[in-house]
This record gives sequence, structure tokens and C-alpha cells, in this order.
Amino acid sequence: MAQYVDGYVIPIKKSKLPAYKRMAKLGCKTWMKHGALSYYECVGDDFVPYGLGFKKLCKLKPDETFVFAFVIFKSKKHRDQVNKKVFAEMDATASKWEMPFDMKRFSIAGCNVLVKG
Repeated sequence: MAQYVDGYVIPIKKSKLPAYKRMAKLGCKTWMKHGALSYYECVGDDFVPYGLGFKKLCKLKPDETFVFAFVIFKSKKHRDQVNKKVFAEMDATASKWEMPFDMKRFSIAGCNVLVKG
């Protein structure tokens, strides 16, 4: 079965991780409720010293780390259907949240699954 993934890379101050975790738990609940197959939020731990690791890619400052997050869907069409519901629900509550990271440094990409183990 082909799948589709939305991936996120989010530079974040280490001090903001507890606030981000609260937001991520709500995101997980919301995406799963609306039909996502899986939802992951991962915080940077092992920073490779070479190449374009996320540390370099995100231009992390000493007090920052990154979140690597991804949501798995059945297909791009399924992603579009789920995200429409998720974003409508989130838009309704957006005023209650203070974003714990800089949206100007936030990256997202929709990806077709090439290989799955």
C-alpha cells in the first residue's frame, strides 16, 4: 500500500520543549482522531558533526534543539482530507495557543513514500 508523509523540521529553544510537548500531544490526538495512520514527534539528541545534519540545516543556536515530526497517511488524497479537518479544528482554537517556536524557521514537506520496511 502506497503511503504519504508530511514531515516537519522545527528549530526550538530547549526551554520551550515542555510547551511544545503539550501542543504536540494535542496535535497527535487531533490528527489521529481525523484519520492519520501514525503521528511522531521526535526531539534532536544526536547531532552528527559532518554534512548537512539538522543542526547545520536549522542553524541551531547553543540553547536550541530541533523537533523532527512526521504524520503518515494512506495517500496524498487522504492527507488532504485529514488535514482539512485538522486545520479547521486548529483554526478554531488557535487564539488559545502561543507558538513555542519561530514559524519563520519551521519547515514542512509532503513526501511520497519511496521505500518502506
